[in-house]
Amino acid sequence: MTELLTSEPPVNQSVERAVRLLAFFTPDEPEMTLAQITSRLGASRATTHRYAMALRRVGMLRYDAAVGTYTLGPRVVELAAAALAGLRIVKIAGPTMERLLAKVNETVVLSVFDGESPVVVRVEDNTDRLVRIVVRTGSRLPPTTSAQGKVFCTFGGDDTPNGLDAPEAAAIRRTRLATNSDLVEGIRAIATPVFQEEQLVAAMALVGTSASIPEDVNSAGALQLIEAASSLSAELGSLRTGRMV
Repeated sequence: MTELLTSEPPVNQSVERAVRLLAFFTPDEPEMTLAQITSRLGASRATTHRYAMALRRVGMLRYDAAVGTYTLGPRVVELAAAALAGLRIVKIAGPTMERLLAKVNETVVLSVFDGESPVVVRVEDNTDRLVRIVVRTGSRLPPTTSAQGKVFCTFGGDDTPNGLDAPEAAAIRRTRLATNSDLVEGIRAIATPVFQEEQLVAAMALVGTSASIPEDVNSAGALQLIEAASSLSAELGSLRTGRMV
């Protein structure tokens, strides 16, 4: 009789290290020296160099000999584009986000949770205002303090961090709206959940100046954001629409 294997296969250490190494690079820190990578990877300099060389050969890393720094390579861009193309919600959300932008004249941002934090996967920019808020696709957001992070903390279940106090989480669950005005001075984001059937799949947010986006959860922009996210949720087959109040 053939034995059924129910346990998960062991993680290949080389693959795990390579993925960890690539994840060290962020929009805020796009360049690193070998010494910096070695320190974060927790391996010897020789081992880190072998990984860096292997990743360079396949286009995942690029090395600038003039300054002695590594950056992500062109292959990463190709894989990122393929990953975004595979996210069904990125395609479906486009028209809803465009309509919301036309109504509120504020930048509309869609984020998904990657297991550690919200990641921006689609942006509809507000280009008409004198002060333009630019949010980059691929940006990682704080998991518990950003507006989108608070949405995932509240509605995401056991696989998401829980860094909110009970009153704030209860208010977000009741109103379906989370706010943040602390990440960048003068900038405010308000976010609301998007569901597919019963599962939270994304957070949709408005990002603008503190003057143009009020904290009031009953403001016109907030209500239009919730309406747009509820419409998108319904399109994805969810019955979880509207507020509890």
